[in-house]
Amino acid sequence: MSETKRLKLGVPKGSLQDATIALFERAGWRIFANGRSYFPSIDDAEIECMLVRAQEMARYVEHGALDAGLTGNDWVLENETDVKYVTSLTYSKQSRQKVKWVLAVPEDSPFQKPEDLAGKIIATELVEFTKRYFAGKKIPVTVEFSWGATEVKPPTLADAIVEVTETGSSLRANRLRIIETLMESETQLIANKTAYKDAWKREKIENISLMLNAAIAAQGRVGLMLNARKADLEKIVGELPALNSPTVSQLSDQEWVALNTILDEALVREVIPKLKAAGATGIVEYPLSKVVL
Repeated sequence: MSETKRLKLGVPKGSLQDATIALFERAGWRIFANGRSYFPSIDDAEIECMLVRAQEMARYVEHGALDAGLTGNDWVLENETDVKYVTSLTYSKQSRQKVKWVLAVPEDSPFQKPEDLAGKIIATELVEFTKRYFAGKKIPVTVEFSWGATEVKPPTLADAIVEVTETGSSLRANRLRIIETLMESETQLIANKTAYKDAWKREKIENISLMLNAAIAAQGRVGLMLNARKADLEKIVGELPALNSPTVSQLSDQEWVALNTILDEALVREVIPKLKAAGATGIVEYPLSKVVL
């Protein structure tokens, strides 16, 4: 009996770990991470998981230690790694928004633009990208690696910081203001270029990509079913914001049709009363686990 083929998949350890495992579960895979093990189990015999820090993921994928992995494009750029971008996955530990790497200074400092920081010290975890950013602008600065708690370093330990933020709340809490956005970043499914040329591995990676995107697309959306008289159909469709055009099916009564559509969950409370007023009946809202676009 031939040995089962396996895809070596890197799961980001740290702040993205829980959100990633939850996303995989919505996509159809259950990952079981033991607190002490770097090799979580997964209910798929064709996948072998390893927990790796997002900051290092791209290097291991590039070198072939992993066939694929999830990490931010910020760390791909930081390490200048040569990997295959498979798909963008816009999710983070707090929201479904991209994160930003920003240049921030103390609220009461005189600095208003990057050029004002010439000759100053910048603290960041994103060292190489920050060095290239300031070099590209021909602004001489000293970029120091920050091991953590970067927000508390200005003005005593650094003049400014380059830090990642989702909402900006931590920066504001530490009395910092943003003077420049260096880049936006989101999670990427990346692959080793040699592994991606292997037909079996490529199909497995693309199937994972499809299902992860389907799970993300379903977040914040619901399905809506309803019945309508043909005479009221145009008016009802006009009240129905849809991901795509609603599906309309003939009922046994020739005067009636059934509609099925997808819409943002936040709109339901406004849309259902309008549909009812337009003549819709039998309105049913149902949850979605995946939406394949």
